[in-house]
Amino acid sequence: HEREHDREISELTAKHREEMEKLRAELKEEQRHLLDELRQQMAATHRAEHEQAQLQSQTLHSLELEALRLTLNNMHTSQLELTQSNLRKEKETALMELREMLNDKRAQEVAILQSRHQLEWEKIKEQCLKEKEDL
Repeated sequence: HEREHDREISELTAKHREEMEKLRAELKEEQRHLLDELRQQMAATHRAEHEQAQLQSQTLHSLELEALRLTLNNMHTSQLELTQSNLRKEKETALMELREMLNDKRAQEVAILQSRHQLEWEKIKEQCLKEKEDL
């Protein structure tokens, strides 16, 4: 029973690890995708700003454009930080839910195993008493 219990725990642990790795991979892929999108947007914005700077005068317009670029860059950075924070929260929530689910499942399995163990113990006890009576 102990070996079977240990095996079940090992299986649950392995399953938990697989699910965690899957979640991590999905989150990394989603984060990479978001970063790629932001990089593309920032690159496109940078190209547009550069073209405008070449067309405008060298003085006041160049300074205004740089201020706009910095603001946009800060907005993108803030957006990225917010997205990462949200992803982190979602991941933590998913991990907590998974952990709770696995703990509940383990508790149920432990209760079943204890019940089986108790029933087997009582059977053995009854057999012992019967054998004593027979003797």
